[in-house]
Amino acid sequence: MKKAAGSVLSSPFSSKLFVFLRELKNNNEREWFAENKSRYEQDVLFAAMDFVRQMQPRLAKHSRYLLAEPKRVGGSIMRIYRDTRFSKDKTPYKTNVGIHFRHSIGGDVHAPGLYVHLEPDACFIAAGIWMPSAEPLAAIRQSIMDDQSGWNRVRNNKKFVARFKLDGDSLKTAPRGIDPKHPAIEDLRRKSFAGVSRLSEKEFLQPDICENLMAAFDDSKPLMKFLCDALQQPY
Repeated sequence: MKKAAGSVLSSPFSSKLFVFLRELKNNNEREWFAENKSRYEQDVLFAAMDFVRQMQPRLAKHSRYLLAEPKRVGGSIMRIYRDTRFSKDKTPYKTNVGIHFRHSIGGDVHAPGLYVHLEPDACFIAAGIWMPSAEPLAAIRQSIMDDQSGWNRVRNNKKFVARFKLDGDSLKTAPRGIDPKHPAIEDLRRKSFAGVSRLSEKEFLQPDICENLMAAFDDSKPLMKFLCDALQQPY
């Protein structure tokens, strides 16, 4: 990427983000968070917002259907507050940063999209669709059966395989109405169609992190296009 004269690339993230998340994990309570809210905003939230802003023009070149919204609430950055209503774990805060560049067809993480996850010792990026509801899941499975050779080209694409590994839970048996001996049964049993790539904390602190992530996301484009075609949506 060409830089303007005198400009210097820098990561939107700093080691302070991971320091805060580690401390939050050890002090996951409202009083501690309130006392350290300014640190959260400066070192975590504002850094994430800056990252989304830097990714906007890059994502626009990748696909004009992905949303990159650097908002405090309701945009690409997931809330740090946990929904504890139906969980045995009543800790009030997430100890990671989730950033989802979702497709404009859907308003949540279950739509096709690109995802960035920052967590101490557990950073990764992902591309695809995670735990879709019954209707889109059935449509994706049908597309695999209708064009198995096309699906194989996507899942075995050299650039994709070099970066990503298909991840997520699968059914123990064949989906209803699908032959258990179907040659693509391993993929037809999947509940999610998402490629995941593990990264280190150090990689997120590099000045060229946005370029590196965008290069990885570009390698996921065949998967994203297959999924969107299955859902009869543009990409």
